[in-house]
Amino acid sequence: MGRSPLIDGEVLRAGYADRVEVAPLASSQRVANVMRGNRSRDTKPEVAVRRLLHARGRRFRVNLRPLASLRRTADIVFTRQRVAVFIDGCYWHGCPDHYVASKTNCEYWNTKIATNVARDAETTTELQKAGWTVLRYWSHVRPEDVVDSILSRLRENLDRQAD
Repeated sequence: MGRSPLIDGEVLRAGYADRVEVAPLASSQRVANVMRGNRSRDTKPEVAVRRLLHARGRRFRVNLRPLASLRRTADIVFTRQRVAVFIDGCYWHGCPDHYVASKTNCEYWNTKIATNVARDAETTTELQKAGWTVLRYWSHVRPEDVVDSILSRLRENLDRQAD
């Protein structure tokens, strides 16, 4: 049987064997409940965009790794067109308009958000190198605007393939 990923409060992250990160403890029960309630998929902005895309007749995959070799999942994937859509939350991905730095455990959270931003950029680069179109939207953008943008980009890709 393998080792438990949680050992003496330290989290061993897959793919980062040379690094050990200490998981922050919640400063209160309220904070613990908030942290527990954060979703990694099926967020309200994602569901709203998916509902509108489906209503407009588009079919897609949800929460899928566009590249099996890359441990990153896109929120919405159009596999045939090779388009990966990410709907990034303002806090977790450092939105320039809405991100407000944490007032407690600042060092951990500032590092965490900076790492997320760097990972997003790396993901975009790797997918583009592999021939994918990457579309990123902030969660505060109206779902109708996101869908219009996605459909426009899908049409552009189809036009380019037809030429």
